[in-house]
Amino acid sequence: MTDLCIGVQLHPQHTTYDSFAMAVRQVESLGVDSIWNWDHFYPLYGARDGAHFEAWTLLTAMAMLTERVEIGCLVTCNSYRNPALLMHMAKTVDHISNGRLILGIGAGWFERDYDEFGYEFGTAPGRLRDLAEALPIIKERMAAEDPPPLRNPIPLLIGGGGEKVTLKLTAQYADMWNTFGPPETWAHKNQVLTNWCVEIGRDPAAIERTVHLNDEVDPAALDAFAAAGATHFIVGLGDPWQYDLVEKLLAWREGQ
Repeated sequence: MTDLCIGVQLHPQHTTYDSFAMAVRQVESLGVDSIWNWDHFYPLYGARDGAHFEAWTLLTAMAMLTERVEIGCLVTCNSYRNPALLMHMAKTVDHISNGRLILGIGAGWFERDYDEFGYEFGTAPGRLRDLAEALPIIKERMAAEDPPPLRNPIPLLIGGGGEKVTLKLTAQYADMWNTFGPPETWAHKNQVLTNWCVEIGRDPAAIERTVHLNDEVDPAALDAFAAAGATHFIVGLGDPWQYDLVEKLLAWREGQ
């Protein structure tokens, strides 16, 4: 098996900028293909309150700290920014990174972010409707940007596993898709995505299939994800950074 990509999501919580920056440099030097953060305002685990950094500001730094890897947010919350503004931001980071940005986006789910920053949380169906409205705007703005992105179009990744709406939107708009396991769940949702592609007349191979591994690297699970169609494996790390998990993932790829 060839052409497998390895990524790392560095959690921008309970850390310092210096430590995060060191981790960005380190995982690129280890040989990963992509580095990601997330789009939240408060920690997702551990102590409820503590250090946390904003995603898109941090992506600019990640662009400057790296030379080779693709970078992105896994994933941007659609609710937090006007979609036209988001595309303008993405174009800017695309230029800063010399065309290495992936625009990851999802409908949003972390209620505390909404409540404490004054956004309306609403309902899951409502947030999905908002995402459906935003995606064509993002595509339109991408075509209208001046200067245009260096990588044009910027790859669009949609995160989520909702079978009726999210995966249909992925089939319609995305270049990449990301969700969690376990392998049997991921395989089922991957097939649903393929079915949506067939239904709307899009080549399923046009969408890169990625999987989020949290902080576990199990060779048997990796084999199962790969057999089900995953080609991009992204492991999540918090500070203190477990570089050994990245090394295990890279070693597994070398054995394929």
